[in-house]
Amino acid sequence: MNLPFFIARRYLVKQKGTFSSFIIKLAIVATALSVAVMIVAIAVVSGFKFAISEKLFSFMGHVHIVPFDETRSNSLTYSDPVYYNHRLADSIKKLPHVLAVSPFAERPVIVQAHGGMEGIALKGVNQEYHFLSGINIIGQPIDYSDTFYSHQILLSKTTADRLNINIGDTVQLDFVENGTPRLRRVKVSGLYHSGMEEVDSKFGICDIRLLQRMNNWTADSINGYQVDLSDAAWSDTVTNYIHYNLINAPLEAYTTTDNYAAIFDWLQLQNVNGVILLVIMAIVAIINMGAVLLILMVDRARMIGLLKALGMPFDQTRSIFLGIAAMIGATGIIFGNIIALGLCWLQTHYGIIKLPEDVYYMRYAPIRIVWWEVAVIDLATLVLCVFCMWLPALYIRRVQPARVLQFK
Repeated sequence: MNLPFFIARRYLVKQKGTFSSFIIKLAIVATALSVAVMIVAIAVVSGFKFAISEKLFSFMGHVHIVPFDETRSNSLTYSDPVYYNHRLADSIKKLPHVLAVSPFAERPVIVQAHGGMEGIALKGVNQEYHFLSGINIIGQPIDYSDTFYSHQILLSKTTADRLNINIGDTVQLDFVENGTPRLRRVKVSGLYHSGMEEVDSKFGICDIRLLQRMNNWTADSINGYQVDLSDAAWSDTVTNYIHYNLINAPLEAYTTTDNYAAIFDWLQLQNVNGVILLVIMAIVAIINMGAVLLILMVDRARMIGLLKALGMPFDQTRSIFLGIAAMIGATGIIFGNIIALGLCWLQTHYGIIKLPEDVYYMRYAPIRIVWWEVAVIDLATLVLCVFCMWLPALYIRRVQPARVLQFK
């Protein structure tokens, strides 16, 4: 039998109604709150980064294959087309983690309706193009059954609100070429909403054949290829393989992360906030446990003196209180997990915490539980609590049996 552990367990069980019992409960509550705050904080940071990334990836895809552009601007519109290569597209589709390969074309256009106008970039796609999970769509997708080109368009809800139009309305598209407008009338089949100003205020979706006709291109002329992946973590790997093994100049392959570097750099800064909060809460938990252990040792000085008088070595006596600290920490961690996961569940299903969408790109605080992060928080908290108890445990050396065991 492990004597220090046995004594520690019996000590915690037999403290009902005493001052030590109150201190132990207070330590458990403080540890639980610290762990809960850390888990919720990291879940919000992970959720925020994931939600923003998915919105961009849902619209832009993960990888683009386009003619070389030394400015590497956010505009993917090119005056000179490339020609769709079925063999290249099939080779990319066979790569691991690739979900879809869609040709696209882009061109600026002025959308007019009810006397108002908005300048956007029309993104022409075919029936293989589809939004991923990060974009909300109401209405119907574009119908590509017309043998000429579809007279339907998808606009953002932001653009629709500015023009006071809705699903089913007809709008006029003004394509300006050499100072002369060329007009087309199309029907709004649906509205999408990402919550990101960089997307909602700048883009609309149409049939790629419409842009090919307005550009006087052939049926196989495109601006580039968009590649959708099953996981953004593979973007760099897939991009490098395509760039060095499948394409030749003037084509190049790069990720959406490269094209929107400012947004993704901003997202990386959110890690700093998460780390700062984790460090603060970890320090609070450690100080709390250190103070509790010291109080318990002072309160149980007679027990320590008795154990010393009976010949228990210092290491075993210290192990009793380290065991008490470990059990208090483990109990607090368990309750902290229950509290944190419960709060995350409530936020995920009911959206209790709301955000200004024009600032944060979303209406509700996002939550994403990454289980290995939760496990690391739990394990690190337990290890730090026990490890940092060694200094308060030195108080045991100062306890003198002859003084604490005196009869009064």
